[in-house]
Amino acid sequence: MATKSHFLDTSGHADSVWIHTEPYSNRPQFKPIAQDIKTDVCVVGSGIAGVSISYELVQRGVKVVMLEARDILSGESGRTSGHLSSGIDSGFVELASKRGQDGAQMAVDSHTYAINRVGEISKELGIDCEYRQLPGYDISQYEKGQPGHEDDVKEFKAEVKKMNELGIKASYREGFVIRGWDGKVDQRDAVTYPGQATFHPTKYILGVLKWLTQQPNFQCYTRSRVMSVEEKGLLNKEVRVGTESGHTVTCINAVQATCVPLQKLSVVAEMEYFRTYCIAIRVPKGSIEDCLLYDSKDPYHYVRFTACDDKDDYLVIGGNDHKVGQEPEDGRYAELESWVRKRFTQAGSVDYKWSGQIFEPVDYSAFIGKNQVQSNVYICTGDFGNGLTHGVIAGKLIADEIMGLPNEWSKFYNPSRVPTLSKIPGMIAHAVQINTQYKRLLQSDINDIEDLVPGTGGVLHPATKLPMAVYKDDDGKVFKFSALCPHLKGVVCWNGAEKSWDCPVHGSRFGHDGVGIMGPAKGNLPPADAAAEALLKQSSAA
Repeated sequence: MATKSHFLDTSGHADSVWIHTEPYSNRPQFKPIAQDIKTDVCVVGSGIAGVSISYELVQRGVKVVMLEARDILSGESGRTSGHLSSGIDSGFVELASKRGQDGAQMAVDSHTYAINRVGEISKELGIDCEYRQLPGYDISQYEKGQPGHEDDVKEFKAEVKKMNELGIKASYREGFVIRGWDGKVDQRDAVTYPGQATFHPTKYILGVLKWLTQQPNFQCYTRSRVMSVEEKGLLNKEVRVGTESGHTVTCINAVQATCVPLQKLSVVAEMEYFRTYCIAIRVPKGSIEDCLLYDSKDPYHYVRFTACDDKDDYLVIGGNDHKVGQEPEDGRYAELESWVRKRFTQAGSVDYKWSGQIFEPVDYSAFIGKNQVQSNVYICTGDFGNGLTHGVIAGKLIADEIMGLPNEWSKFYNPSRVPTLSKIPGMIAHAVQINTQYKRLLQSDINDIEDLVPGTGGVLHPATKLPMAVYKDDDGKVFKFSALCPHLKGVVCWNGAEKSWDCPVHGSRFGHDGVGIMGPAKGNLPPADAAAEALLKQSSAA
């Protein structure tokens, strides 16, 4: 029997803390699509966006077919930090400068809706997913008197003013103390605000999916990779969703609830792509205040809790973001551990280390709604560090739009919104930076395959051939793939932390075995020798 590829379960070699109480074996199994199907709506993707959109539509009597390229919950929703926050990474002052006061208000209202909606659905469906509302704390990274402290104070006070204007009851606190922060660091100034939340994302999504599978107007197919989403017929009255197996789902509307739409550019070119890192470290139960904590560093650290066992909880700490494929992963986890041990001295063992991916639009607003230049195809992308709440927002917004109901958030999240003047310089700078990554077409990571340590990979550029992505397994067997990303031919980079091939151009990712695990690339990494072809075939068919 073929060995199942780990990348069918999740998008990295490392496992997140969410499998501690919900292992992969607990997830429901579905069959691949085996025939052409007709339905009302086809939803592509089984993360929180796909499941939320399906839930809202099925509740309204719409027939839904969900397709997933790998296994259920194998994308970023299973690798998140579990924050449900109405805060935006950029801050509300900056958001208002880009999208206006009305836009900032819509962001607050929609994320607040999402926080509450998760609680409502959890209660209605009886899902035990650790959902609880908590305060949020933004803490200065500087002690009083240190360079940078006054800049933090100025920024904090401006944020408090803006947050209160938008209906978030925020306060500026001087010398704020968090219970359990007992390390050799001074008290820090902070912004505090109520009404945030946290939960166990895997338990929640699986709970909603369980309800969906009991409904007669819902079907789900896994290992059914989508290769095309095309509008057909007179006046585009139907959409055909083509799969890698050759089967088609014909529908009235289709939703790409994937991290990135399967298309060449448009919104894909309006986002930056980042890796972010997390660890889960044991702390004695009750020793630290249950809250959502963020510091002011760039990139910032973020902290929350989840259950571990009768004695301990897990403190989940994330941060150390960097652009996909453009910086090494070395030391990211060690820095997170050092950061938390300096502040929370009761911390014990680190049991989980993993990374995820973030998609940041240049105007700080997600793209949720009708895809550009299409009439019946919808997308949800650009989470900007708020992927969980954006997924829930997409559930209501896209369901409303498909049903022809007005939704005041549509204009704010519209993927076809016109770029503002303030947005254009960021788009240009991003495009220039992305184009510099094509320098890798002429570069090698290794000079010889013998340079590779077992269990690692690297790009080899023979003088007379195209670059090859070479992986050497733990037994020393070598597998060669094309190093050119199928999307726009960027040269992939080896990600040692997750044993994957990552494209530095638009963030597409592939397992060490070539399995496609992240768009906008549609397929797998092309094999370049018989060994790689056999490995990819085995991984995909397991």
